[in-house]
Amino acid sequence: MAGHSKFKNIMHRKGAQDKKRSGLFSKLSREITVAAKMGMPDPEMNPRLRLAVNAAKAQSMPKDNIQRAIDKASASDGENYEEVRYEGYGPGGVALIVETLTDNRNRTATNVRTAFSKNGGNLGTEGSVQHGFERKGLIEYPASAGDEEKILEAAMEAGADDIESSEDGHTIWTEADQLHQIASELEKSLGDAETVKLAWKPNITVAMEEKEATTLLKLVDALDDDDDVQTVWGNYEISDELMEKLAG
Repeated sequence: MAGHSKFKNIMHRKGAQDKKRSGLFSKLSREITVAAKMGMPDPEMNPRLRLAVNAAKAQSMPKDNIQRAIDKASASDGENYEEVRYEGYGPGGVALIVETLTDNRNRTATNVRTAFSKNGGNLGTEGSVQHGFERKGLIEYPASAGDEEKILEAAMEAGADDIESSEDGHTIWTEADQLHQIASELEKSLGDAETVKLAWKPNITVAMEEKEATTLLKLVDALDDDDDVQTVWGNYEISDELMEKLAG
């Protein structure tokens, strides 16, 4: 079950959103509002809302902001967001899945299509790349949560599918419908996780060369800069050495 975590750069560059704190809070607030509107406004009674609130807390989002986002769900004049997923290909044939929450499909579709076309990519039709991914539950813990043996034991007892450990931390994979339950079990033994969310896990990853990686990361950043885009998933793998070089 153990191995080296490739997830940090399969999802997107670690820290890319951290530099845009206000934008990140906006995305987190939108997810909280949608989750609260779809179910009970109580995180203990609404698994999706609980995951959204935990994600916000992991990014040090103030409690007042979290409560405002929950309250917004019951406001009569609140925005109505819908979930729209886009799929396409980036440089080097990399497959990308873009998850959005939008109140204007036309605006979001135009922005996503433009980001792909300007950065060496092509927006595909729905389902064009999804077959290369699995819908899984994702839980991440920092290295400080414990050594690989401790995390592995806790994950196995909780019923997780797989664990990948590296010096950066631990990535735990679950079946999608068991994410909330397993995350709750892990909280008891390991404390709060850094990340608890549904993910698109690639079946096979594509190793990137420098030229293609440079353009790809521009595409991912362009997508991530859009307020409507919640998460960008891909099947790419960039070596730590190359990632450091590109970030320099």
